[in-house]
Amino acid sequence: MSKLGPRSRSHLAAATAAAATLATLVLGLPSGASSAPTPAAKPDGDRVAEKAIASLKEHPLVARATPGQEFRATATIRDADGATHVRVQRSYRGLPVIGGDLVVHQGPDAAWDGVSQTLAAPVRVSVRPTVGKARAERAVTTRDRATRSIRGLRVAGDPRLVVDTIAGAPRLAWEFTTGGRRTDGTPSRLLTYVDARTGDVIRREERIQTTDGEGSSLYSGTVDLEVTPSGSSYLLKDPTRGNTYTTDFGNKTDGLLCQLFGSGCKPGTTFSSTDTFFGNGSTSSRESAGVDAQYGTNVTWDYYQQIHGRNGIFGNGTGSYNRVHYGNGYVNAFWDGTKMTYGDGDGVSYGPLVSLDVAGHEMSHGVTENTAALTYSGESGGLNEATSDIFGTMVEFYAANANDPADYYIGEEFDLAQHDGFRRMDNPSLDGSSHSCWSSSTKNVDVHYSSGVGNHFFYLLAEGSGAKTIGGKAHSSPTCNGSTITGIGRSDAERIWFRALTVYMTSGTTYAQARTATLNAATDLFGAGSTQRATVAAAWSAVNVN
Repeated sequence: MSKLGPRSRSHLAAATAAAATLATLVLGLPSGASSAPTPAAKPDGDRVAEKAIASLKEHPLVARATPGQEFRATATIRDADGATHVRVQRSYRGLPVIGGDLVVHQGPDAAWDGVSQTLAAPVRVSVRPTVGKARAERAVTTRDRATRSIRGLRVAGDPRLVVDTIAGAPRLAWEFTTGGRRTDGTPSRLLTYVDARTGDVIRREERIQTTDGEGSSLYSGTVDLEVTPSGSSYLLKDPTRGNTYTTDFGNKTDGLLCQLFGSGCKPGTTFSSTDTFFGNGSTSSRESAGVDAQYGTNVTWDYYQQIHGRNGIFGNGTGSYNRVHYGNGYVNAFWDGTKMTYGDGDGVSYGPLVSLDVAGHEMSHGVTENTAALTYSGESGGLNEATSDIFGTMVEFYAANANDPADYYIGEEFDLAQHDGFRRMDNPSLDGSSHSCWSSSTKNVDVHYSSGVGNHFFYLLAEGSGAKTIGGKAHSSPTCNGSTITGIGRSDAERIWFRALTVYMTSGTTYAQARTATLNAATDLFGAGSTQRATVAAAWSAVNVN
């Protein structure tokens, strides 16, 4: 689960058609079978995926070939010119390779066009653990900096052996899932990787993706909604956007099974009304927060569909849902893999966390999870958070809502005390914790602070350096190398980041690799000699990513 951050001021080519396909290899008839009907032609996506896997075998150096390695295609993106990009998962001697995923690129004629990956060398490790489950579990549940704020920490389900490459050289590891609840009420679903030969904790990764917030009440004025008739009433459910709906969670919190296993989670009660009008624009009506959440879902859905050609969070037209009024005085919001959940704030410093940019932020965690699957730790975790800040902000610009003028501040609408929000993208370090400039220590800070590097890059790419007023707020973006950047505009910048995310980034992408990914994306969209590509390079250098 990714957060906008700890609760503080610093917190919070041609059009591409995406078709999710699974690679299904036809193994032939069973022994003795005869007179079977001629099988139907395989779907084109299957053939593309099979070709991609076959191509990896033809390029062993790039594939990091090693005995016992296998590949499985999981999704295919096809460009307008026929070029394809196939996401592939890697296993080694039957074990998943975490961080071993890659994207195989093929031209319109199915010719090999390279790969995107973070794995630097072939996997060569023993798959026999010398540390047993019991010893590894003791390491998992030992209190440390990552777990000391989690109450009721306990292991959920059985651990599995994996090969972990995210933290550096490949290591055989036990992967445990634990559940619990953080001190602010946010559920925790933590992955912990324990070295299966030394018993040391390699790394931890939080799977509940959250947005810390601070708000005022309802933020977008009177908005258009699609509702669903139900007998003599109407439900806050949109049949035109994957049946996405919004519920009142009644100020309850998730139960133990939901926290531990992500199962048995209660949806809440779907908002209903005797007429087609919901809410009254203030917190005196419980419907009002629901209106903001539903509106945010609608606008974010439309943004991804109209700007990027993506059909919902999952890319297949399936909707998710919102839960509002979670907990009491809960100053946060989160995405947990299936839904968005929003707290009411404390009513003093922060209002309900249902502002438009936060809704876009949370839904974008879902898009990231279902594309590049950026690991929620280290630099890839910062890129995960930056992606949600970037697209949450772009959703705000897309909406062009006069009640919430678009800017590069995150969560300013529900910040009752200062109206500055949790983060700002023009100069992230102004919050006192975020990194505006990359350094060797960036990978070691909280992902909400390391996201500043990606946020700063995107702002410079879109808007350029120097001072300006955007959405009625002052913005001023310095560069880390003293250069002057002229922005290429939001439209080109958002297209570059989306293509980099969906076509070139993989789970362990670092900032240096994100530079390469965005340069590749800019070349695809605008050409190798384009101003856009040159500005991508200059903007990364301006935040010390060279």
